[in-house]
Amino acid sequence: MADGSITRWIGLLKEGDPAAAEPLWEAYFGRLVKLARQRLGGAPRRAADEEDVALSAFDSFCTGARAGQFPHLSDRNNLWPLLVAITAHKCTDMVRHEARRGSQKQAEPEAFEQLIATEPTPEFTAQVADELRRLLSLLDRGGDGDLRSIALARLEGAGPAEIAVRLGCVRRTVERKLAFITRLWAEEGDA
Repeated sequence: MADGSITRWIGLLKEGDPAAAEPLWEAYFGRLVKLARQRLGGAPRRAADEEDVALSAFDSFCTGARAGQFPHLSDRNNLWPLLVAITAHKCTDMVRHEARRGSQKQAEPEAFEQLIATEPTPEFTAQVADELRRLLSLLDRGGDGDLRSIALARLEGAGPAEIAVRLGCVRRTVERKLAFITRLWAEEGDA
């Protein structure tokens, strides 16, 4: 997808354009399935599987976006964390539903508890930390020392204007570098 197209499709979806969902679906559905598969682990999947969870999560996202439920959703930087949260909730709902149906085996309550725990597991935390280190190391290769600082500030929730003030540059410079970081990381994720 061309730079900025995700932002454009999000805007159109929020305005109620049903055709805007298709390119977002193409860009994110495979990643949602993979995420659901990881989150579900060994949980039972009699009535539904990770594709069903991803489909339900994406449908909830589209419905919520059209209904104005995500006022802070503006670009790909906001979209993926939102899709992760929705998918995690759908995974939890599916496991609970399967448990109510009586399909939960004796050894699976631990997996269920791990799935709905409010704190991430040490393994998940380590995976996230490793992935963050790997992605940040990609920025170090570019020779632009500001890329790492900009990425970390954005991950902490700072907006482009705030980052520009911190670095003593103009907002457009930060926006351009954020676009570069997003492209680099997206290409790395697709590899």
